[in-house]
Amino acid sequence: MASAVARRSTSRADRFRTTWLAAALIALGLGVTPAQAQDRDTDAELENLIPDSAIDNPEDWANSAEGEPETEAGIDPEAPLPDMDISIEWPEPPFELALPDPVDPDPELAEAFDEAQSDRIVEPIVAAGEEFQVNDTLTLVFPAGGDEFPEGTEFLERFKSLSSIVELESDDSTIAQINARAVKDEELLNQLLDIYGYYDGQIYRTVGASDSDDPAGAGANIRFDVVPGEQYHFGAIELGDLASTGSDYPDLRASFGKLRGDETDDLSPREEKERVEVEEPSDKRDPLKVGDPVKSDDIVLATARLNTALGESGYAFASVGEPSLLIDHARVEGDLTVPVETGGKYDFAGVQSSDEDFLSSRHLQRIARFEPGELYMQSDVQDLRQAILATGLVTSVSITPRETAAPEGEEAGDVLLDVEMTRAPLRTWAGAVGFDSQDGFRLEGSWEHRNLFPPEGMLRVRAVAGTREQLAGVLFRKNNFMGRDQILSVDLYASTVERDAYAADTAALQARFEKETTILFQKPWYWSFGFEAIATNEREGNVNDVSTPRETYFVAALPLSATLDSSDDLLDPTTGFRLSGFVSPETSRNDDVQSNYARIWLDGRAYFSLSDDIVLAGRAKLGSIPGAPLEAIAPSRRFYAGGANSVRGYGYQRIGPRNSLGDPAGGRSLTEVNLEARIGTPLFSGALSVVPFIDAGAVDNGTTPSFDDIRIGAGVGVRYETNFGPIRVDVGVPFNRREGDSAVAVYVGLGQAF
Repeated sequence: MASAVARRSTSRADRFRTTWLAAALIALGLGVTPAQAQDRDTDAELENLIPDSAIDNPEDWANSAEGEPETEAGIDPEAPLPDMDISIEWPEPPFELALPDPVDPDPELAEAFDEAQSDRIVEPIVAAGEEFQVNDTLTLVFPAGGDEFPEGTEFLERFKSLSSIVELESDDSTIAQINARAVKDEELLNQLLDIYGYYDGQIYRTVGASDSDDPAGAGANIRFDVVPGEQYHFGAIELGDLASTGSDYPDLRASFGKLRGDETDDLSPREEKERVEVEEPSDKRDPLKVGDPVKSDDIVLATARLNTALGESGYAFASVGEPSLLIDHARVEGDLTVPVETGGKYDFAGVQSSDEDFLSSRHLQRIARFEPGELYMQSDVQDLRQAILATGLVTSVSITPRETAAPEGEEAGDVLLDVEMTRAPLRTWAGAVGFDSQDGFRLEGSWEHRNLFPPEGMLRVRAVAGTREQLAGVLFRKNNFMGRDQILSVDLYASTVERDAYAADTAALQARFEKETTILFQKPWYWSFGFEAIATNEREGNVNDVSTPRETYFVAALPLSATLDSSDDLLDPTTGFRLSGFVSPETSRNDDVQSNYARIWLDGRAYFSLSDDIVLAGRAKLGSIPGAPLEAIAPSRRFYAGGANSVRGYGYQRIGPRNSLGDPAGGRSLTEVNLEARIGTPLFSGALSVVPFIDAGAVDNGTTPSFDDIRIGAGVGVRYETNFGPIRVDVGVPFNRREGDSAVAVYVGLGQAF
């Protein structure tokens, strides 16, 4: 029995061989007689391997062999191993290892290796394609002719802007780094193919390494062969319940479309809607439709435009979900589904304030750019929110449409806008300290309460103490008075001013009502009118402490102004024009002499975009003061020229007739002409531009310009774009300077010169 146990403790392979042999014997026994069975007196080793019981019943013996334990009887698996005396003599150096005999290469293995290598290092796939050298390292190859890949040019530019190889290009890059970037760029190319609708496209990457002696990787080359394949097209487009919008459906469906070549995405939703209504009926637009190429950009844009169109067409509660695209490779088509819920059409019912004592519902309705009963437009809601924030009286605003009447059939429902506001601190102390070589020391301080007289009634007390100016004054200002961006202001002040052209001690009361233009709401025209009552004691300038006699003037004026504005930007225009006119009928009493005159000027500005990077800007200003001789007009009411916004290259108010002391005396007519080119550069990501300019100007004693003493200045400046307008630095040189004029003038300011 012990020998039987020993046989069954053999390895798993031995048992398998035993079982297999028994099964083979069974199979052989099907065609063999019993006389051919094993002799029972056979060899002992064969007896141990195949006992007589296996001959009698092989199947039972095989099953019993698999089921019995594999350990020998009487051996405790928990017992420790017996001590074994195993010792190996440690060799002493030097060691001598026998080299293996060389092995001849196997021809079959060598052939297989060559075939594998030929699969990895491929020849260019698009052999007859069009190559584009992106940089010294990277080459893209497209199918020749462009018919197979019409988006190739746009695809290439997009790839350049996102490529890891381009972005991280460096002379220090190693082969490993370049190859890792190539892997990322290959993923990028596949993503871009999907974006343009080539879902079966293939990218083949070929890496050509540099010389082995160059670890930096110089000379490495990456080549991508782009095989776009067939472009997929829309097989179906599903837009939720958009069809339930009735008569609005054609326009709304047309809005779910692509950007046309003559369109721009710089327009506001309101401007875009107005442009479309005037220029593009629904049957002239380019909506996405079945059969169009499946492009992800078009889907994203069309979804956004539909969302905007719903919000601008009265659908206050409309929702547009994330689009889903089902790609069917068998049909080479994509089925687009955009979940749209229109939610009914509404008109504005009004505005409801959450803080009536602070900013009332009535005042908020004045600020709004819509009237109750007008069609709901999401852009009007957003504009109202921005206008409330622009008051400076609140830190946060939320506006929620609330249904007050449900739509019935084709008749729109009503929504009331609930405005929730958080008050901001209303009192402000402010101060400023300055010094410059021309005006000396200046200290300015103010206190204001921005809502002392609700709504938006501000009171400001201010004071200035300086070398050449002292002032104390009180200003009352009512913003959004009787309408959006309409301002009523009353200013009472007393001041002492020392200028190169004149010195004045003045007490004044000024009232003004105006319609202003703002960055938030740039208007095609704006205006102002007012009243001024002034008592001023003045003299013309002095040199070396030699002063001209002082004169006292009592002036009353009714200034009026108006501006037409077709420019595209308030602070940095590139196209359009502005035409401004100013008229101020005035009466002045001096030494018991009453004089009546009018101060008049006309200012025109034009902007021409010559290219994406060059804007030509020009300005001309003409002014006249008819009705009274020069000496009857207070020096502070006369015309002067020169300075940052007049004629650059000359000091402030330094151009014009001079008195016997050599100081500017001012005049009754004014001429200014400016021309500059605003040239963009790639510096600072395109934020920096260079501006060469030439200016000319003249001031004359007569009421019409004579140009006898015209002054010309020229120079160059730079502009740095910011979120609040360009920062301006100009350096000008006077061409025909007079005594007392500087050789160079430098100007720093915010916004363009004109």
